[in-house]
Amino acid sequence: MEGQSSSGSRRPGTRAGLGPLPLPGPHGVSQTGAPSKVDSSFQLPVKENAAPVPSEPRITVVTWNVGTAMPPDDVTSLLHLGSGGDDSDGADMIAIGLQEVNSMINKRLKDALFTDQWSELFMDALAPFNFVLVSTVRMQGVILLLFAKYYHLPFLRDVQTDCTRTGLGGYWGNKGGVSVRLAAFGHMLCFLNCHLPAHMDKAEQRKDNFQTILSLQQFPGPGAHGILDHDLVFWFGDLNFRIESYDLHFVKFAIDSDQLHQLWEKDQLNMAKNTWPILKGFQEGPLNFAPTFKFDVGTNKYDTSAKKRKPAWTDRILWKVKAPGVGPSPSGRESHRLQVTQHSYDSHMEYTVSDHKPVAAQFVLQFAYRDDVPLVRLEVADEWVRPEQAVVRYRIETVFARSSWDWIGLYRVGFRHCKDYVAYVWAKHEDVDGNIYQVTFSEESLPKGHGDFILGYYSHTHSILIGVTEPFQISLPTSEPASSSTDSSSASSEDEDDSTLELLAPKSRSPSPGKSKRHRSRSPGLARFPGLVLRPSSRERRGASRSPSPPSRRLLRGAPDRSNDGGSRGSSEEGPSGLPGPWAFPPSVPRSLGLLPALRLETVDPGGGGSWGPNREAPAPSSQGRQGLEEGGLGP
Repeated sequence: MEGQSSSGSRRPGTRAGLGPLPLPGPHGVSQTGAPSKVDSSFQLPVKENAAPVPSEPRITVVTWNVGTAMPPDDVTSLLHLGSGGDDSDGADMIAIGLQEVNSMINKRLKDALFTDQWSELFMDALAPFNFVLVSTVRMQGVILLLFAKYYHLPFLRDVQTDCTRTGLGGYWGNKGGVSVRLAAFGHMLCFLNCHLPAHMDKAEQRKDNFQTILSLQQFPGPGAHGILDHDLVFWFGDLNFRIESYDLHFVKFAIDSDQLHQLWEKDQLNMAKNTWPILKGFQEGPLNFAPTFKFDVGTNKYDTSAKKRKPAWTDRILWKVKAPGVGPSPSGRESHRLQVTQHSYDSHMEYTVSDHKPVAAQFVLQFAYRDDVPLVRLEVADEWVRPEQAVVRYRIETVFARSSWDWIGLYRVGFRHCKDYVAYVWAKHEDVDGNIYQVTFSEESLPKGHGDFILGYYSHTHSILIGVTEPFQISLPTSEPASSSTDSSSASSEDEDDSTLELLAPKSRSPSPGKSKRHRSRSPGLARFPGLVLRPSSRERRGASRSPSPPSRRLLRGAPDRSNDGGSRGSSEEGPSGLPGPWAFPPSVPRSLGLLPALRLETVDPGGGGSWGPNREAPAPSSQGRQGLEEGGLGP
């Protein structure tokens, strides 16, 4: 992929949010709390701050009704990537809203076990350009993905998601809205992806559904509570507004003769902007592209079926800046000083897998104020050539509320999300010198060979990396890989769908316990049911997760192992001191689920371990396996 080489290269003087860090005394504190034996010749370099907060952040928003189709091979042009062979002229954040992702029961179960194919596609496409998945939320076939450059992560905080079902009176998620809100560079942003009711005569129902979504989605915490309370709201999706009055022949004639302005006047959404109070303040760029619905799949021809649907601009992207004088800005600054400029707004006719065309818009934000100081600053040597050099020192701002579940991850350059690490250590809180701390990676956890890596401090409270380093190198001797007699068997069974349905203990104690506020469902008339977690069976996860966040969270399994480190693994040490070991729990015999022969119901260890069956010991913490990705957040 074009531009891939730039992401893997080192960027001199580009350490995100770092400044000179005073060196602690000769006896720092290691990850285990014992005095570190640091080589006296090892000195941490003093480097300039890197990848400063952009004065004018750029955001790309994409909406696409994929019509249950399989993903295409390439989405580079849709995301405006690689135009100059570098990511320097691209976006700082990218929000992608999908509708009608295949959610049949068999496909939905696989997506619960593993990351869905559309999310994998976008993560694979964006990782070489330094983008990391910040958060994702899915409601049946509606998915929202939010990406940001990895060196912007320390300036993104308070990430939360929500979803609202409006189909079948609030009981079905084929229609509704999903959202991700966060504080970005000191301002509160909200991204709302909606799929509203279809057909010409449903305009009032679309309005009612939008009002329902806005009223039900409320976020806890000191920041903005409702969607419209945010400094900036992006509203996009398959909004399903149609073109009134004109018949099919006139609409096609206006499209063919490039007289789109005649259709604007009869577009339901354009007309509603003047009559619906709920749309006050929402802006949209000119519709200088042909209607994006409905096409014959695989072509650029409008519907030739017996229904002959009239073309319409169903796929839209709008934004709203909080008006001055409408209450204080949730970030504590004057919100009217935030300005948004739309640089492009267009459809992409080159994609034909769906009966809709994807639409993308690029925005430039201008801030009156920005948060440009990371909560945690990391220091690391230029290169690790000996295991004893794997020392990380970090300084914590006084306003940062630390958690015993915080950890520091080691990532390869081009990592896809916060769980995509090679190794980790717990961020112990022993004081080295004032507010400066030190941890050490064990030799067993370090990747062997040569490569470029990044360190990140993961905050359990913020559910994001709040401190990162610039790329540095690791060059450690490789060991002879041990031959495995199971290689052939594992390859042959790779495509088998042997899954396990696990009912988790509701109060399990884990290194990064779940927080219900991070992902909630607000739907009219929808009852709250205890969640079931789908996870690969014991054969699928022979090597237990090396994550500090154990299997007691809702995770999307199957993130590919990008480490290629010849047997590298994360720290196998226990979590914060004082935590109980594996709980005594009687083994249970799996009960068969008659309707789901590929699944079985098991009881799991409430202490965060794997499932127990007859004649099995309580599983000990392990440090290798598939990396999970939390649905609706990236907290461990």
